[in-house]
Amino acid sequence: MKLHLQIWLVILASMNELDQAWSEMLADAAANAKSSGRADVAEYLALRQSNDAIRQTGVEWLFNAFIEIASEVARDYSQVVIEREDPHEFEFNRSRMAGSLVRVRFGVRRVTIEAGWTRTPEHGFMRGGALAAARIKHFGRPKADVELTLWHKSEAPVWQSLPGVCFDSMSLREHFAILLEN
Repeated sequence: MKLHLQIWLVILASMNELDQAWSEMLADAAANAKSSGRADVAEYLALRQSNDAIRQTGVEWLFNAFIEIASEVARDYSQVVIEREDPHEFEFNRSRMAGSLVRVRFGVRRVTIEAGWTRTPEHGFMRGGALAAARIKHFGRPKADVELTLWHKSEAPVWQSLPGVCFDSMSLREHFAILLEN
């Protein structure tokens, strides 16, 4: 398990560097647009940079909370295996999301979480004003699966399983209870 966590930390560091480079490129493009008299383009790029930061924060929280809970479970159950795929793409609401996937295996049982957002025009667009999307799937238990969307509410991003229904770390713990139940 230590190897999986070490690999995850290396991947996370690489993704953070890529996200930092992307953020700097957006800031430079916005400054160039503003100095060229293109306030409309500068405003769009500033909004894009702000939304990307919110997306990144929301997705990181979801994965960090999921992995933290999985690590707690792994301390009690030695046969729990945690794996991460990065980069990962998945279909969500007729669009392609780019992000990551974390899989937790417990014998033949498995729970996966994938989260991301559209990055390029070919991916489509985020429908309904959502900033990011995620899906939790239970192998062999489709009724326990849930789809999530990330919204910018007041000052913090909020994951919702249905409109108006907040999804938090207690909700994540419920998915681990499903994984472990007889």
